[in-house]
Amino acid sequence: MAVEVLLMDAVPGLGIEGDVVRVAEGYARNYLFPRGIASVVTDGKKRQIEKKRIERLELMRKEKSASEELAKKFEGLSCTIAVKTSENNKLFGSVTAAQIIEKMAEQNITLERGQVKLDAPLHELGVFDVTVVLHPEVNAVLKVWIVEE
Repeated sequence: MAVEVLLMDAVPGLGIEGDVVRVAEGYARNYLFPRGIASVVTDGKKRQIEKKRIERLELMRKEKSASEELAKKFEGLSCTIAVKTSENNKLFGSVTAAQIIEKMAEQNITLERGQVKLDAPLHELGVFDVTVVLHPEVNAVLKVWIVEE
């Protein structure tokens, strides 16, 4: 059976503070209510959370516009990583997100590990397009060159 709850905080995949959403009764009772993430829908709670919701939406708009500006910088940006290879151009090891983040830090661009999306570590020489998540709605593509050391 579903119940309506008022979100007091952002919940990924569910909504942001101030949203009224329908969730399973057990999910609300056992997870959302004990953690203070949601409460029963009342007019008083709605008024209390509305100001916080407006501030959050404005902050999200600013973050998105800043992320879009950063995404434009990524268009002309690339990252070159030199690696050791064997005689037949096989890599010793692989190139990971941590190495890409380290090289980008040298170019004064700070990224976090969760922002660099690699399906699997890169195991060969060449040019690869790596997706960088700057905002939930903004992605950028970074060219990563893997060259022989």
